[in-house]
Amino acid sequence: MVKKAVVVLLVGLALPSLRVAQAQQPTKTPRIGYIAIAFPSSTPARIEAFRQGLRELGYVEGKNIVIESRYAEGKLDRLPALAAELVRLKVDVIVTTGAVITRAAKEATVTIPIVMTNDTDPVSNGFVASLARPGGNITGLATLAPELSGKRLELLKEIVPKLSSVAVLGSSPGPGNAQNLKETELAAGALGVKIQYLDVLGPKDIETAFRVASKERADAVLVVSGAVISSQRTQVLVDLAVKNRLPVTYPRPEHVEDGGLMTYGPNVNDLFRRAATYVDRILKGAKPADLPVEQPKKFEFVINLKAAKQIGLTIPPNVLARADKVIK
Repeated sequence: MVKKAVVVLLVGLALPSLRVAQAQQPTKTPRIGYIAIAFPSSTPARIEAFRQGLRELGYVEGKNIVIESRYAEGKLDRLPALAAELVRLKVDVIVTTGAVITRAAKEATVTIPIVMTNDTDPVSNGFVASLARPGGNITGLATLAPELSGKRLELLKEIVPKLSSVAVLGSSPGPGNAQNLKETELAAGALGVKIQYLDVLGPKDIETAFRVASKERADAVLVVSGAVISSQRTQVLVDLAVKNRLPVTYPRPEHVEDGGLMTYGPNVNDLFRRAATYVDRILKGAKPADLPVEQPKKFEFVINLKAAKQIGLTIPPNVLARADKVIK
């Protein structure tokens, strides 16, 4: 009886210590992989919007969550290696910032959840089975970019009333490029505008495209979003527009904030902020296959009056009145 009492006493004394040890064991800090095409300095507002979304959900970087950021710095051939690196790190979620990056991540893993921040057409790109039921390890947000090409052309027509010829810069291998061009052609036909498609397959093609547009006397340029174009610093596009005195409409607000003329499209920062919601739900156990792909809720029309002045263009007051943001 004495021995049993001693054993019971020792067990009783050990239990509190075990509970303390268990309580002191650190919980696993979730790690998020984040991949972008451009340089860290090119789109700081986007990852900050993503961080803001995480903070709103109770995640603080360095405290209860870690973000493993990787940037291709304009070199598209680096994307597969960056995606593979995040897979080796065994991150809990990979956040992609464009279709070409999503494809690299998809080829690197079929198990780690992938959250898209702004894919033009995830169904056609083969990333999800449908917007309502993605069905695999990928979900996130789509941008409806093809449908917006026509609207951008309409706005160009409004600021350049005598618009008759437009050079369209795109990248034929890029996801969604064919659909973008189709929508632009439909809008051009309705507006009585002739378009000339100029393929941008590499960084050097951008300058060539502007030179051709100027030589062919294009009245304006419409830039379609693409991996090659997105990977280049905005200043390249802005300088070429000023040099050739061409009104240009861009796919991203960053282009206009950095000196470009005009943009109309989804509020990209809002998409990045909303991507945090997907990360939160996945970390709490939801499966990407069951999380519907969302579409943009906020759109913005931004005009840069400084850029207009540089090329001798006057923006009509009725167009300015509709802008969400006017940079003076």
